Amino acid sequence: MSAHSGRPRGAVRTDVLVVLLTVLAVLGGATACSVQAGSPLGRAVPAFTNPVIPGLWTPERMADADASGRSVADGLGADLGETDPEPAALPARPERAPYRASAPAVGKVFFDGPDGPSVCSGTAVEDPARPGRSSLVWTAAHCVHGGKGGTWHRNIVFVPSYNDRGLAGASRRTAEVAPLGTWWADRAATSEEWIAEGTTTGGGGSSGDFAVLRVARKDTRASLQETAGVAVPVWFDAPPTAAIPAMKAFGYPAADPFDGERMFTCQDRPGRLSLRPDRPSLYRIGCTMTGGSSGGGWFARRPDGSSALVSNTSIGPLGSTWLAGPRLGREARSVYASVSRGDTA
Repeated sequence: MSAHSGRPRGAVRTDVLVVLLTVLAVLGGATACSVQAGSPLGRAVPAFTNPVIPGLWTPERMADADASGRSVADGLGADLGETDPEPAALPARPERAPYRASAPAVGKVFFDGPDGPSVCSGTAVEDPARPGRSSLVWTAAHCVHGGKGGTWHRNIVFVPSYNDRGLAGASRRTAEVAPLGTWWADRAATSEEWIAEGTTTGGGGSSGDFAVLRVARKDTRASLQETAGVAVPVWFDAPPTAAIPAMKAFGYPAADPFDGERMFTCQDRPGRLSLRPDRPSLYRIGCTMTGGSSGGGWFARRPDGSSALVSNTSIGPLGSTWLAGPRLGREARSVYASVSRGDTA
């Protein structure tokens, strides 16, 4: 499986209005939202900017966005550091619709990368600086930044409860595709590891493949949490893998045999995957979700019985039999805090 984000499956549909608005954005006619990568990362990379272009992400353009993903070779074996036996492939299960009732924090992340319109998954998470009014979204770093030698992606938006009712062909109906609106990122942060080492194949930068966005909708003063009705907590420094009986991953897989229109889940006991002995091992579960599920949140039960986000989909093998995601430790907490504080370059 390639990095779990995406390019257009067909020809990119751009009309005269979109072209005009894009030109206006370049000339300063659109509202520019400047964002730092997060301290101290902001000193190492250009500031994140994501000018709002009204009308850019039409249902048709969303449908054209292909799955983004990052791939590693099949059959890695158990000889790379702390790596457990490869899990059995567990078929992804469709999430119960409407998603606003079953998984209201989950949605899709759209962006323009080097190859065109692309898609990932994301999760609305709590903002410690704004209890009850969070507009933060957790996703994968490769859904936000190109990694080593790359830069920030453009036109990044979050669509909560995408295709809420799980209908086929809903990509042509705005009310079904984006029932809670389209939220533009105005702040972003990711790890230093991803920016220095991230790659689209081979797993480079995987232990730092996480990112946090702050989003807003121009037509409302309400926060994402107030609009969606939920924002989930993030569980940093979760216990060792052996102490977690199950993890559940959510996402919108868009590469064959999926079409990106419906939400799916996988639940499994996590194992460890290490691609480099000098880096933290990743969580790994059996799952057949494909590209497009990147960035989707992984959840586990905390000791008090509540559910919290513990990781996000980062990589999978070409054969789409498992998924792996980073452990969220000190750097992840720092990245999260920088967006919550509103650090600027």
